[in-house]
Amino acid sequence: MLFASDVVAQHDPEAIKRVVLDIKSKENNPRNSEGDFITLRDGRIMFLYSRYSGSSSGDFSPADLSARFSSDGGETWTDRDTVVVKNEGKMNIMSVSLLRMANGQIAMIYARKNSLDDCIPFIRISKDEAKTWGEPKPCITNEKGYFVVNNSRVKLLRNGRILVPVSRHKTAGSKWNNRGTIRCYYSDDNGIIWKSGQSVPNPDSVITQEPGVVELKNGEIMMNIRANGGVQYLSFSKDNAQSWSPVVPGTIPSPISPATIARIPASGDLILIWNNNGLKGEGYFKSKRTPLTMAVSKDEGKTWQHRKILEKDPDGSFCYTAVHFFKDYVLLGYGMGAGLENCRIVRIKLTDIYN
Repeated sequence: MLFASDVVAQHDPEAIKRVVLDIKSKENNPRNSEGDFITLRDGRIMFLYSRYSGSSSGDFSPADLSARFSSDGGETWTDRDTVVVKNEGKMNIMSVSLLRMANGQIAMIYARKNSLDDCIPFIRISKDEAKTWGEPKPCITNEKGYFVVNNSRVKLLRNGRILVPVSRHKTAGSKWNNRGTIRCYYSDDNGIIWKSGQSVPNPDSVITQEPGVVELKNGEIMMNIRANGGVQYLSFSKDNAQSWSPVVPGTIPSPISPATIARIPASGDLILIWNNNGLKGEGYFKSKRTPLTMAVSKDEGKTWQHRKILEKDPDGSFCYTAVHFFKDYVLLGYGMGAGLENCRIVRIKLTDIYN
């Protein structure tokens, strides 16, 4: 178990990470956040994120999807925003995921936000390495409502199935419910047809939000869920996200904040990026979204070791992390600031994760 009371004794963040890009807010650009990475066939890395415009940085304010590019493995980045998708929602478009599908094409999946009754993930597909993108198509067609899908959450299973984990908080005519209905939508034909899996059972009425998924070595799918019990909650699927076990509290102490879990290709271990200050808000940082912490699991998420702090400002907020592996390095992109107004990319050598 990892406790928040000893976080101040953890690794010095400056010894483990190198900041390679800060995308800061400015006039008429009050927020940059919630992005994802993809490596293109020519070796460049694209980082796509929500670039807000106007004067408000709220979740319902106008935003486009803009990109920065790196030609040297994330060491340096272009200094200008390239708008990839202009705002097509009545509110905004945000929370993007990028995915290399089984057929080699690139999927871009993002939330199109029109109102509190209408927020649906849409997909665009590129057949030419992100030079152009196809028309947007909804991933959810069987019902209307407000569906939250975080950035960098869409996953490709070994069998080629694409998973989009969502949390539904409202339908037309109903009241907003902080306790989301969690499930995965999935596609077995490279994003053309989408189907709905069953909802995740939540018999304890825990507030569940913002799910993420990772495929385990035994073929099961592990879902980690932002929750209000002082830890990340977990659910498991043995049928490729069609059905799920009832939610249970995990061993990852966490405030009501999302955690990101991904598999390290070089070692096969799992990496976790999260705010290590849960267990009902005890510890130095109380219930804030700080410190941003990294850990590794060698036993498929049962225990976590090699814990290191990445950001430790007690007045800051750090979350919505994208994880991308490139050769001997991992890139992390996350929002930072009281209102997530700035976006930061850091570069970490894989061997330093285990030191």
